Amino acid sequence: MSTLQLKQITKSFGETDVIKGVDLEVNDREFVVFVGPSGCGKSTLMRMIAGLENATSGDIVIDGQRVNEVGPADRGLAMVFQSYALYPHMTVEDNMGFSLRLAGVPKAERRQKVLEAARILQLEPLLDRKPKALSGGQRQRVAIGRAIVRNPSIFLFDEPLSNLDAALRVQMRIELARLHEELDATMIYVTHDQIEAMTMADKIVVLQGGVVEQVGSPMELYHHPRNRFVAGFIGSPKMNFLPVEATEAGAEGVSVRLPGGDVARVPVAGEGVSPGTALELGIRPEHLVLDDQGPLRGEIQVLERLGGQTSLYVAMGEQTVTIMADGDVAHRVRDEVRFGFEPGRAHLFAADGLALPSLEAHPLAGLKRQDNRLASDAGSE
Repeated sequence: MSTLQLKQITKSFGETDVIKGVDLEVNDREFVVFVGPSGCGKSTLMRMIAGLENATSGDIVIDGQRVNEVGPADRGLAMVFQSYALYPHMTVEDNMGFSLRLAGVPKAERRQKVLEAARILQLEPLLDRKPKALSGGQRQRVAIGRAIVRNPSIFLFDEPLSNLDAALRVQMRIELARLHEELDATMIYVTHDQIEAMTMADKIVVLQGGVVEQVGSPMELYHHPRNRFVAGFIGSPKMNFLPVEATEAGAEGVSVRLPGGDVARVPVAGEGVSPGTALELGIRPEHLVLDDQGPLRGEIQVLERLGGQTSLYVAMGEQTVTIMADGDVAHRVRDEVRFGFEPGRAHLFAADGLALPSLEAHPLAGLKRQDNRLASDAGSE
């Protein structure tokens, strides 16, 4: 078992509160991603788990044992940082086995552990090379191998892909997901990149200002964001938000007046909503559809053609709305377009930013990464 519990964890630097009462459970073999904008506290939280920072208050429990006063070396964790921190004068094999050497592990056993980690990470042909002869992706794999040989109870990754170019980041995401499956290990991963969170996580923890905004599977956060912040942070391109006014609230949802005057009924719970209530309508770019009879209209300001899809940036008064359309769309800049959406794909947010609960359960909302992979495999048979 490799589990983690955070119980009302706080962290203050002087009078500045950085972490504000975080409660969290990480289950055995989960891949959990902490995500949020710069300064939200995700790396500080990771460092407290590792023992590199002391919690101001609260309990950190690993495998049922409170470890607040336990040093980093004795917590049974291994951490991979953004910086590779490899010794330039040592070979790949020596770098990977250095912590075992310091721990007094016999040479034969040390080599066996290094060779097994090298096999998992496909580093076997590179064991005799020094870091200067490696690519960025290979150096990061060596840093991960250095963690693997320690056989930790939990792996901690603090933005390990930030120094890699775009193509290498994609490849390393695939390798880390594969590594999680092969090692069957508990992993906690910090990133500001929501695409990394969506593609790798079993469970995402969204942080803002030292507070956990929402915890859930990637598809739960995508389809049922708890508030406007989560809705705008999860998904790429980010969700569009339009000011609307409630006209009616009933058992079948809330009807709102759209910019332009049309009325749409969104299937959300309308408790506390009365006619005239100001709300925000949230619609993801991929859920907006070009339609000559659509209730919304605007002028195309920018077109980004990406091959299989085209991003249209459409001005609606002082607002700009993003629409993801087919790659062969024939429109040009300055064209006026009309568009619409399926009400079941939309979200409504109250003045306090909280989402009105959906009346429809999305079939994919509860899927975890492994479930999604298995479903894809079954569909290809």
